[in-house]
Amino acid sequence: MTISSGTAQQKFSDDELIQDFRGFSNHYAEVNGVRLHYVDGGSGEAIICLPGWPQTWYSYRNIALEFSNTHRVIVVDIRGMGTSDKPESGYDKKTMAQDINQLIHSLGLKKVTIIGHDIGGMVAMSLAFNHPEVVDKLVIADGLHPNEGMLKMPLLPAPGTFGEKMDANMPYAWWMGFNQVKGLPEKILEGRFRFLIDYVFDYVMIDETKMTEKERSIYAEAYNDAGSIRASNAWYQAFGQDIEDSKNYQQLQMPVLGIGSNVSHQFMQMSMPYVCQNSHLVALSSGGHYMFEETPEQVVEAIYNFLKS
Repeated sequence: MTISSGTAQQKFSDDELIQDFRGFSNHYAEVNGVRLHYVDGGSGEAIICLPGWPQTWYSYRNIALEFSNTHRVIVVDIRGMGTSDKPESGYDKKTMAQDINQLIHSLGLKKVTIIGHDIGGMVAMSLAFNHPEVVDKLVIADGLHPNEGMLKMPLLPAPGTFGEKMDANMPYAWWMGFNQVKGLPEKILEGRFRFLIDYVFDYVMIDETKMTEKERSIYAEAYNDAGSIRASNAWYQAFGQDIEDSKNYQQLQMPVLGIGSNVSHQFMQMSMPYVCQNSHLVALSSGGHYMFEETPEQVVEAIYNFLKS
């Protein structure tokens, strides 16, 4: 059974928010058994953008508006996100990659550049592993595909490292474990998701003021109901299957750009050569995980240089 979210009472509807995306329009597509929402703008070679947790398509605003001057930019609410469908299953990244593969074909596109952030980066990498024929270039922003290294993440933080800001040398991402729990988070957080939104943004960003009140309110509303919390947590609960799937993947052949934040760039530097034959990493150590808001100019510059290379 497929469960859709979409509430007429929402303050931040897609129709309202698209006004902030000059030249873009809202669309829906039925692919792989789900209905996906996406926004489309600009013209030229296509760039597909995949957001992460706990955000939606709106998180690409700074990036999409810039690249729509030279490219066709399509930003997708992945399965379980925003006003896309929230089915009971299918949250392993291989299935979610098939969603995007079918979307690409439904749009009549041959090869595209894929940009993925956070969970969206995991889906983007899975697309490249499983459907390399549709990926011309791949950009991963703080979102490598799940691997066995995740199984070594600490249950408890190292003494003295868990403060108001994430420790770049000893990061403690407690929500990776919390989101594994089925049924409980939605009972705790339904109607209260703003508390989690504010904590996570403040904790992982160096300058949390770069995430505006409007943006925080948009994402809090998007994740504030039980169905949305369940679906987004399912992205994390599928990591075990994702790790198993990764054991059968071959090294990526297409050009890959990694963009790493102050916390992740060291881990990306170690991991990317194992899964990519042709990769380059840009470290944005002056900003945190939500780089599209905190360091958008550097992100745009890195991607433009990559596309031109």
